[in-house]
Amino acid sequence: MISTIKVNAKMGSGFRTEIGCSHPFVIDQPKAGGGNDEGPNPLEIFLSALPACICAIGRIIAMQRKIELRAIEVEVEGDIDKAFLLGQTKEGRAGFTEIRSFVKIDADMNEDEKNAYLHEIEERCPIADNMAMTSVLKAEVVNLANA
Repeated sequence: MISTIKVNAKMGSGFRTEIGCSHPFVIDQPKAGGGNDEGPNPLEIFLSALPACICAIGRIIAMQRKIELRAIEVEVEGDIDKAFLLGQTKEGRAGFTEIRSFVKIDADMNEDEKNAYLHEIEERCPIADNMAMTSVLKAEVVNLANA
């Protein structure tokens, strides 16, 4: 069963971007980067989707298996070459070169069970899948009068 999820964005002043979705929010850049610091930057938003998904999928699996899951805490960090995204070099790539997750699981499981549980979470997490695999990306210019 394929579902389509839609969000939209509208550029505001400076680096402010207004995101339209079930819970609208603002993405911006820090003042040092020319923004007004009105919200997280796009890289933080991208990275934050992973721990949120790990927690959600972890909860789904726990409910399905009737595991008493007391807590999941996730810290994520990613390495990125900002010189590339700023156009200062053509060497490398624009995206994160490595993303690391550090996951604490509070449940009555031994280490092997926690590792297997985390592996299943990673397999079922759409955000992890999109970070690890290639999705078809299509961008098309549309007439603003019709948007």
